[in-house]
Amino acid sequence: MEKENQYDYTRKGEKGRVCRFCGNKNGVIRKYGLIICRQCFREKAEDLGFKKYGG
Repeated sequence: MEKENQYDYTRKGEKGRVCRFCGNKNGVIRKYGLIICRQCFREKAEDLGFKKYGG
């Protein structure tokens, strides 16, 4: 049996790293179990209980 696409692969653990809100695979923040992309984090940080400090 031959694979459909012999060059189709994902790195270890890459499948589960998608944003919960938008499904984006890039810039995913996994710290504290967030698993959201940085763009969604900027929009929803205050709703999640994070406070902005500094400039």
